[in-house]
Amino acid sequence: MKTTLLLVGKTTSKPLGQLIDDYVGRLKHYLSFDIEVVPELKNARSLDFEQQKQKEGIDILNRIKPSDFVVLLDERGTQFRSVDFAHYIEKQQHRSCGRVVYIIGGPYGFSDAVYSRADDKISLSSMTFSHQMIRLFFVEQLYRAHTIINNQPYHHE
Repeated sequence: MKTTLLLVGKTTSKPLGQLIDDYVGRLKHYLSFDIEVVPELKNARSLDFEQQKQKEGIDILNRIKPSDFVVLLDERGTQFRSVDFAHYIEKQQHRSCGRVVYIIGGPYGFSDAVYSRADDKISLSSMTFSHQMIRLFFVEQLYRAHTIINNQPYHHE
């Protein structure tokens, strides 16, 4: 099973980018994983929030295949403890789909069309974090889940 993290816009913080790259490197020992970036909109300042969400939504949907299992990282999604997230990942591994795509949207969230296409939504916290930081938190939790699945000592209870 292939896993993709789809992001809107590049990671702009060099230190965050280095940490993300570290976890991506670690993840490659467990699964086929990549990060795909949807370019930020040009002339976004001339668009209102809803127009931005709609245009980003089109760009996101153009990168998703019909067979993909799509999971939005969204504040209204299900929250997991790390061990429960590992179980969630294990269930996904037993699905017959070829790719799981996790999506972190832009600063104004997702369009209705993206919500309609999603198969699931998860939330990393009730707190609000920048979209830049969520990238790091997610890849770390994905790595942690795989160490739990493989009975490795990274996670402590």
